[in-house]
Amino acid sequence: MISEFTQLAKKVDELAALTHTMRSEIVDLHRQLTALSEVNTDLTTRMQTAHERVSALLAQIPVAEQESE
Repeated sequence: MISEFTQLAKKVDELAALTHTMRSEIVDLHRQLTALSEVNTDLTTRMQTAHERVSALLAQIPVAEQESE
């Protein structure tokens, strides 16, 4: 019976260690998610700015008149 309790105690210790490891991984994943979200926001803003600049440049190009045949 004592060996059963010893085995159970070992399994509880393993479970506690795995839980600790998983919590650490979750914290790390949250940090990565936050960082990637910031990068995504920055890239989206830069892409929108580039789109606006290209649109403004295209608006400045004169439209060629087509000759009638």
